[in-house]
Amino acid sequence: MQHLDPRAAYEFLQQDAQAVLIDCRAETEFMYVGFPVGAEHVAWQEGPDWEIDPQFAAKVARVVKGDLARPVLLICRSGNRSVDAGQALEAAGFTQVINVLEGFEGPLDENYHRGTLGGWRFRGLPWYQT
Repeated sequence: MQHLDPRAAYEFLQQDAQAVLIDCRAETEFMYVGFPVGAEHVAWQEGPDWEIDPQFAAKVARVVKGDLARPVLLICRSGNRSVDAGQALEAAGFTQVINVLEGFEGPLDENYHRGTLGGWRFRGLPWYQT
């Protein structure tokens, strides 16, 4: 699995029209916190039990129309869940899996807040909130 910081991931997406960005956070995070413009939502886990979706790889395969060689970039809140999701995609045969470091909101700061030290939104990349 390759790892790119948010700016490099954004540039990669701009340069490769076949690349797809999958936001693997829960639906509530995607809808209420915001998401990168153009991201497809496929949750790795959902509350309230937070079990991993056993159909995750199959759902991503539908997004890429069965082309497992198509570049798939994964983003979550902080860049941790997306690593696990990426490993599952690689195990399912995806060959170009890229984790977005820092995620959408970045790491926790000294006050246990996100969005102040890094992440897609912090870096000023295009995002949308419903």
